[in-house]
Amino acid sequence: MGARCRACDADEAHCHGTLIVHGAGRPECTEDGCGTPELTMHTFVVDCDVVACECGQPIGSGARFASSTGLASSSG
Repeated sequence: MGARCRACDADEAHCHGTLIVHGAGRPECTEDGCGTPELTMHTFVVDCDVVACECGQPIGSGARFASSTGLASSSG
């Protein structure tokens, strides 16, 4: 039997995943099947820019994509 956390022992609604908060849109959890998207149900919460999410980039900006994939933009 694996270790249990206090919330598990107390039978409280919670999630062991990390909640990723996007600037626009619904937060997403790293735990498959997470049924508790509320911030208070997660111990770990990060902004999406921490995980290199592109939703925080200015429209038309390909800088993050190009640097993360190794692709260079062609300038003609």
